[in-house]
Amino acid sequence: MAIVIGLTGSIATGKSTVSSILKEHGLPIVDADQISRIVVEPGERAYQGIVDTFGEEVLYEDGTLNRKKLGSIVFTDESKREQLNAIVHPEVRRKMLEQRDEYVKKGYKAVVMDIPLLFESRLTHFVDRTIVVYVGEETQLKRLMERDNSSREEALQRIHSQLSAEKKAEMADAVIHNEGTIQETNEQVHELLRKWEII
Repeated sequence: MAIVIGLTGSIATGKSTVSSILKEHGLPIVDADQISRIVVEPGERAYQGIVDTFGEEVLYEDGTLNRKKLGSIVFTDESKREQLNAIVHPEVRRKMLEQRDEYVKKGYKAVVMDIPLLFESRLTHFVDRTIVVYVGEETQLKRLMERDNSSREEALQRIHSQLSAEKKAEMADAVIHNEGTIQETNEQVHELLRKWEII
């Protein structure tokens, strides 16, 4: 039976780096972010729900979703954000479970579900074990400011809007410390997969 691994981490901790390493070890990845982009494409159920709820003014002329326009509507209005989440989240979860079950059926030893808000969204029941990618707050801050060209205040605000990396690390079955070189991170992942008898 396949082990389903939930991979998560706070913003700018390097979760995608660890996801790539797991992929290199031959593990299939179910990517929540990627799926959330797919479900709002024309023809998808969530897309239709968004158009029905928010009107065609949230679309570009070619009929695709104008995320910026939709974002500006929901970010200032809590109830509209809840409406959007109620349309999108169930579809994302449905597709994630579909992909997970597909990989399990194909006989993989392990499947990775890459879910940024794994703990916040209370989705740990989707997985058997959890990995948190961790760096200290100063490193997180520095990376986020470099990545998004944001001020220290903006970066701190974004970091503090999520569950802290410390909290997540406490809740995880395994923690990958991602402050060092890619080689060091790679070794930790390799060691963990051996320990869990996946490789």
